[in-house]
Amino acid sequence: MPLGFTYHAKAQSTFKPPLIANENAYLGDIYSNDKEVPDKPLSCGFYRLEKGTPLVYTYTYEEMKIILEGQFEISDETGQKVTAVPGDVFHFPKGSTITFTTTDYGLAFYTGQRAEGAA
Repeated sequence: MPLGFTYHAKAQSTFKPPLIANENAYLGDIYSNDKEVPDKPLSCGFYRLEKGTPLVYTYTYEEMKIILEGQFEISDETGQKVTAVPGDVFHFPKGSTITFTTTDYGLAFYTGQRAEGAA
């Protein structure tokens, strides 16, 4: 039986992720295949950070992010630190602790190997 794709028109400008931490960190899954493929779930959506409290996050799953707008300062426990700008792509391995900060705002699209809402 043929399978169709899922389409989210203009999601970068229309999807508003919910507040998840502090006063300035927003994250929301747009799609997850965890019901169709429960043994290998994959979720994707948008992460937005606004000026304010840094977000320190320890990953319990593998994730990839591409920066879409604004910029982030992204650092890890090894001392690595990057100013991330649109077009940059990151892999955050399971177990890594990452700190996200911004002087204005940053917007990223992510894909994580986890069930919906499990961030």
